[in-house]
Amino acid sequence: MKKPLVGALFAVLLLGAGIAPATAATSHGAAPAGTVGAAAPSGHTAVKAEKQVRPKAIGFAGTVALSNCSGSVVRTPASQPGDPALVLSNGHCLETGFPAPGQVVFNRSSSRSFTLLNASGSGVGTVRASKIAYGTMTDTDISVYRLTSTYAQIESRYGIKALELSTSHPVAGTAITVASGYWKRTYSCNVDGFVYRLKEGDWTWKDSVRYTSACQTIGGTSGSPVIDNATGKVVAVNNTGNEDGQRCTDNNPCEVDENGQVTVRQGINYAQETYGIAACIGTGNVFDLNRAGCTLPKP
Repeated sequence: MKKPLVGALFAVLLLGAGIAPATAATSHGAAPAGTVGAAAPSGHTAVKAEKQVRPKAIGFAGTVALSNCSGSVVRTPASQPGDPALVLSNGHCLETGFPAPGQVVFNRSSSRSFTLLNASGSGVGTVRASKIAYGTMTDTDISVYRLTSTYAQIESRYGIKALELSTSHPVAGTAITVASGYWKRTYSCNVDGFVYRLKEGDWTWKDSVRYTSACQTIGGTSGSPVIDNATGKVVAVNNTGNEDGQRCTDNNPCEVDENGQVTVRQGINYAQETYGIAACIGTGNVFDLNRAGCTLPKP
């Protein structure tokens, strides 16, 4: 997990403080090994056909800096201007610590603050959470905070619009940008493929995104939005990478295919898909894990 940056001492205390799940301030990977990965689920691996679409300029507008990680203000296609805004990050970036395997943090009070950035990466203001709407490190590695401000208020005060969550599964070959609000740095590469199961220490994630080797994310980038360059939509959230070439240990995730075969790719980094989040959010940006189509783990 990419270590959350909260100071060297705290990072040491954090389990897995240097990998993508807690993309904090530590280095996220060594020299990349091969990028030919385990087979992804059929239907998701086809390389995206080239389209005559001018890629959007990807900056930092809508991203946020946490005390130890990165994140972004996001909305679903159905979110309304008057809805309380949402901030997306990693489950391993929660101020309550890493959720245990099988644990879901749901509808818990929080007063966490986030520094909101503009397109150039300058902080323009502070937004604050009212609660952790959802958080887990089971099957995926996400946290979603509900803010005290609405989208309309944020846009009026700061001129910043939320990033939209894509509701489609990402596609191999897609050009992407990982935008870190913590470091005010972007990483550009492509979706290399998908991992049936990504295992790191006690945690296992399903259908994870593998980057091509150009995205050498580091600690502190945990929780960064992974943005499709062509659409400008969020397709995943950055969360980990294999730093030392170890097998399935903290900060050294391994890939496990449908047959149980394990592959280790030192220096390669990963993200968790976000297309399924919108199905779990109803009117007023309220999480409802019983909604049709919602597949996120339940408490």
